[in-house]
Amino acid sequence: MQLTFFSLGSGSCGNCYYLATDTDAIIIDCGISIRRFKKNMLEYGMKIGKVKGMLITHDHADHIKATGKLSKEYGIPVYTTSLIHEGMDRNWQNSVKIPVENRHHIDKEEPFEIGKFRITAFSLPHDASENVGYFIEVGDYRFTVMTDVGDVTENVKQYILKSTHLILEANYDEEMLRQGRYPEMLKERIVSGHGHLSNKKAASALAENFHTDLKNVWLCHLSEENNHPELARKTVETILRSYGIIAGVDFTLDVLRRKIPTGPFQLGEVTNHQYSLPFEA
Repeated sequence: MQLTFFSLGSGSCGNCYYLATDTDAIIIDCGISIRRFKKNMLEYGMKIGKVKGMLITHDHADHIKATGKLSKEYGIPVYTTSLIHEGMDRNWQNSVKIPVENRHHIDKEEPFEIGKFRITAFSLPHDASENVGYFIEVGDYRFTVMTDVGDVTENVKQYILKSTHLILEANYDEEMLRQGRYPEMLKERIVSGHGHLSNKKAASALAENFHTDLKNVWLCHLSEENNHPELARKTVETILRSYGIIAGVDFTLDVLRRKIPTGPFQLGEVTNHQYSLPFEA
């Protein structure tokens, strides 16, 4: 079985990921406009008709902007926890609400199935109504999504250790944030245990929990003000090398673009690791 991963956007301007087998697909978050979603899907040959469900990580606008519109237009079921469903209803930026018949309430650490995908939601710290990561099993793939991660918790470590393919937040460079123009209150929110994960913390989490089954890592949700794709990559690469782990040899490392698509990636057995770094257009 081959798995396809496609990022339609990753950052504060909007997050949306597409994961597909030959017959089934799921969307993780839809924080981009529905017009942009349709345009990118068509341009890259991704099939909306294969989508069996949407997973929502949390109720912030950059993760849910088009969720209601997409669910209503295509009849796509939306899966997330009750607290996140309630948060989406309260969010005025989510102008079109998810139809009641398309709402599916899930429990953390209780696996459920969408088509060929077996999915487990798990807690991650972030200042939303609730925030979850997703551990997605299909065939021999163990694909994990961890975005908007306030701190490296036991769940973060546990699910890195379980993963063959991993999306992990690397939101900011600590020095860029410290020297940047954000107000102090916002800086404090970002570095708090319920804000975002820095490049260094993401790298350390990877290094300390690395294993030989981990084939692909994508760094996600990079700050436009306080990070840069090349800086994030080099920071992660340097810390991993200090542990004897070489990106491009021991696993494949990519950085997801903020405002334009990255991929699609055809995920088969990785035998020839290659390195790619997408830059902003």
